Order: sequence, then structure tokens, then C-alpha cells
Amino acid sequence: MKKLVFTATLAMAIGTTGAMAQDKVMVGEPSWPGAKIMSRIIGQIIETRLGGEAGYAPGANAVIFASMDGGRGDIDVHPDVWLPNQSSFTNEYVDEKGTVSLSAGSYEGRAGICVPNYMVEEHNIKSIYDLATPTAQDLFDSDGDGKGEVWVGASGWASTNTFKVRVRDYGIETFLEPTTEDETVFYSRLKDLVDQKKGAAFYCYAPHYVHALYPVTILEEPENDPNTYKMVQPDQDADWYNKSRVDTGEPVKTVTVAYSNSLNERNPAAASFLANIDMSAQSLSELTYKVVVQGGDINEVVSEWIENNGDIVDGWLGLS
Repeated sequence: MKKLVFTATLAMAIGTTGAMAQDKVMVGEPSWPGAKIMSRIIGQIIETRLGGEAGYAPGANAVIFASMDGGRGDIDVHPDVWLPNQSSFTNEYVDEKGTVSLSAGSYEGRAGICVPNYMVEEHNIKSIYDLATPTAQDLFDSDGDGKGEVWVGASGWASTNTFKVRVRDYGIETFLEPTTEDETVFYSRLKDLVDQKKGAAFYCYAPHYVHALYPVTILEEPENDPNTYKMVQPDQDADWYNKSRVDTGEPVKTVTVAYSNSLNERNPAAASFLANIDMSAQSLSELTYKVVVQGGDINEVVSEWIENNGDIVDGWLGLS
């Protein structure tokens, strides 16, 4: 009888320890398509390959990083960290506080202002400076108010702040008004503009489905000059806009995954997996195209990708 009691107690203790080591992982879900897809890749691998539980929490960058820093499990993962765009967060939470870590792998991202190819071919809009002209003011005026528009991104994106400064420092805002609609709203408007072959200028990046959706061109800019390029984010200084200067091209981005170091104790298997993620830009572009353009269900598209790329996933899990 004593042996049975001891065995049962031991089993309960082991079960409790296992549960503690497999806390539910809450994956942050920023608003852009690539981030949403990465969040589902992470969540599904935790559930199907690690036997854990995952949840999803929509949020802006500042909220996700603050939650990871807290380590309480509100949000444990940022699936798509763009650097240097979000370097103010990584400087604070990764470098200074040491509460957040970045995955070893990353993919390369590029960003700029795009126009449809017909604007290049029919109106000779090739350079960023071509937007800072009275001609551009007329070409990109879609609402008839006498001033053109340029979409600089959605509210809450670090890149949106950068592109607000960019259109100011290139002299574009004199002729084109920067707008910040939600990405879904803007892309609905972009479709109408492209269908009618009207002027459209907008923040764009790669990997992104827009490059498969429409023939578009990233406008030419001077090569990035780190000596003059100075971007101060709002969380660094309330006077960020006046203290920033962006009049050269964007540096090539490094895009990685961030996770709360609390997972090292709360779910070490998930932490080990997150440390090893190494997604490719091409794969992510293909996935965003299937979900956004072709209308595939995000969970089904991601599940199929995981099934068809077992060798890649095995590498992330340290099995190959």
C-alpha cells in the first residue's frame, strides 16, 4: 500500500513538473501578413511537434516587447522583428535588460517606396525625388483635394515613423500627404488605383505579397549612409520626429524572432526551438501570397508548409 501511495505521489510530481516545463506559449501577432504567418508557424510547431499548447495575442511592437520583458506569459514571442526598425526595443530588452533573446537565424528584408510599373513606364517616375514635384502632386492626387498622397504604413509600425520622416526629408510632403491607413484598408484602395491605372505611391518591403500581386518598382534612392541616417523612435524621445533625419535609402534589414527568456524555465523545449528558427524570405513570400492573394486559410496553408518542409522544421528542433 505504501509503495502504491509513493508511486502515485511520484507520478503526480513528475506530471506537475512536466506541466510546469510546458507552459502555454502565447505568440504575439502583429498586424502585417508575414508576422501573422510566422506566428502560426511557431504556434503549430509547438503544438504538433513539441506537444505543447500555443495561443495568439494581437498587439503592436511596444506591447509585445513589454509583455516579453514581464515574463508572465501574457505574450512570449514576437514572430517577426525587423532590425534596425525595432532596434530601440531590442536595445532595451535584449541588450540592456537581458529579458528577451533573438533567434540565431534570420532572413533579409528590404524596404522603400513603391509605385506600379505603369507610373515608371508612362510617367517616368523612377526616383524618390520624382515624388517631390508639382507633377507628382497631380499624378498622385486620388481624392481631388489638390495634393497627392503617399501611404507610409499602418499606425503602430516602427517603419511608419521612419517613412514619415523620410517623406519630410526628401521634400515629398510638400506635394504628397503621408497617410497611415490600416494595411487592409490601403490595399483595398490600391487595387482600385491599379485597376484604373492611377497614381499610387506607398511604403513597401520584401518579402511581401505585393510583388507577386502587381508589377511594382521600388524607387531609386541614395545608398544608405549610416553617418547621416538618424532615426529616433517615439519610445526613445518624445521629440523623435524633429530629432530624426532620413534622407538616404534604408539599410538592408535583418528579420528575426524574439522570445521571452522566461521560457527557458517555463517551457525550455519551446525556448530551444525558438532560438533555432531560421526562416527564408522566399518561403515567407510564397506563404503570404497563398494566404493574402489566393485566399487560403492561414492555418491550412501553414500546416501544409510544415508537413512539406519537415527537414527544415527538424533543423529548428535540433533533430538534424
